[in-house]
Amino acid sequence: MPDQPDDVFVEHSGDQVELALHAGERWWGGAAVDGLLMPFGERAFTRDLGGPERHGTAEGAPSNQSSPLLVSTHGRVVWSERPFVFAFEDGVLRVTGHDVLLCRGGDTLREAYRAAARRFFPPAGRTPARELFAGPQYNTWIEFPYTPTQDSVLRFAGDLLAAGMPPGVLMIDDCWSPDYGTWLFDPARFPDPAAMTRQLHDWGFSVMLWIVPFVSPDSAAFRELEAKGLLLRDREGETAIRRWWNGFSALLDLTDPAAVTWLTEQLDALVTESGVDGFKFDAGDMHDYRDDDRTARPSEPADLCREWARVGLRYPFNEYRACWQMGGQPLGQRLRDKPPLWGPAGIASLVPETLAQGMAGYPYTCPDMIGGGEIGAVSEQDATDQEFFVRYAQIAAVSPMMQFSVAPTRVLDEIHLAAVREALAVRAALLPLILSLVEEAATTGEPVVRPMAYHASGLDDVTDQFFLGPDLVVAPVTTRGATDRTVALPAGLWRGDDGIVVAGPTTLSVRCDLERIPRFERLPDA
Repeated sequence: MPDQPDDVFVEHSGDQVELALHAGERWWGGAAVDGLLMPFGERAFTRDLGGPERHGTAEGAPSNQSSPLLVSTHGRVVWSERPFVFAFEDGVLRVTGHDVLLCRGGDTLREAYRAAARRFFPPAGRTPARELFAGPQYNTWIEFPYTPTQDSVLRFAGDLLAAGMPPGVLMIDDCWSPDYGTWLFDPARFPDPAAMTRQLHDWGFSVMLWIVPFVSPDSAAFRELEAKGLLLRDREGETAIRRWWNGFSALLDLTDPAAVTWLTEQLDALVTESGVDGFKFDAGDMHDYRDDDRTARPSEPADLCREWARVGLRYPFNEYRACWQMGGQPLGQRLRDKPPLWGPAGIASLVPETLAQGMAGYPYTCPDMIGGGEIGAVSEQDATDQEFFVRYAQIAAVSPMMQFSVAPTRVLDEIHLAAVREALAVRAALLPLILSLVEEAATTGEPVVRPMAYHASGLDDVTDQFFLGPDLVVAPVTTRGATDRTVALPAGLWRGDDGIVVAGPTTLSVRCDLERIPRFERLPDA
């Protein structure tokens, strides 16, 4: 690989940029929720990266990770410090925003991305806590949503260990506190949280707590914060009360340093007094805010999303589902809650959206909770689709982070549980590589999971497989009942996990029995 350019070369800047696409040029970036539509360039597509979902379409403001970045397979870069609207149509890319830059970052997708990272979102030099990658994560959400207790959390962890599952990071999800914004353990359900945390630590678990930037109306915290002027106000100057998935709440105005201090004092006290290790920072989506909200510092919805993410930089154990312009920062990023569905609405979106996360500047990714984290859809199922669960676990096993919420030992028979254990064994074998790529991302900003086009020309539109680093191609199964799948390999000599050796470039059909995650390792040139 030739040396990367030291910087990008700005070719044009302005509030509107229009450029003709090169023949075969493909583009990545923008919002993770658009992963299934990437790479851009062949089909018409429009996305507004800023503000609430004011257009009433899927092309409104993104509800997952996003960045004001587009990078092309021909080395071109589009960047702005502010949200912009971009549209691909009739062989032209049009970008409208504020001080939009069109740059040259090299000749390839990788060169463009690396140059953009150095110039616009330089990596922080540190990663989230190593434990988030080194072992599985377990979230209480699906097993007992809205009803966690000290006893149920300990039982959940104990049952996992008794079934032979390895310890890892345990996340206590929604409703461990008496109110939103009152970040204290509910004493009726958690009579001795410090003792609970000590027990979990003794068993080998780290402990994280779910929090949101919302504050329950009429709570003591609400009255305190409103009196201090630390809550978001609407255009009329009244305290904003917004509907979200759990009802109606006020929101912290995190553009005010005093509001950040108020929140972090509560979180720091939880770390000190109960021994928890960190926090799952949920919500903070752009659509929770309005362009005309009144804040301590003039802000757009994207800025409020970013301020929520900045709180997590204080805690190495962190997780986010919504982020704006936080590329290169040591924040764990989870895909939005997924329904337990085959096809593009569910499992087939995992690899493309994980690729999109990485190409938006977020390398520390997690493909949601294994089996799906969308509580309503999961609860409606009479029984878990065991094959689906296994294939989902396999994708998670070859991702930077893997997270269980449905307890596999509760919903799987011995055959399918053995397949999940095999996925865990594959992850254990790949863990040195995954951890090395995580550490590398802290200095280069490069994604851990990479599109095929990142290291190979001619495979620009292949998005159901990926590179894990430069020398391992992984091709998980996402089709129900599949016994074989097609794998595309670039030039070079490749050895499959089944021992076969093939010369590329080639496309071949490989067996994919229930326990197999097809993957091919690049061999040294003869």
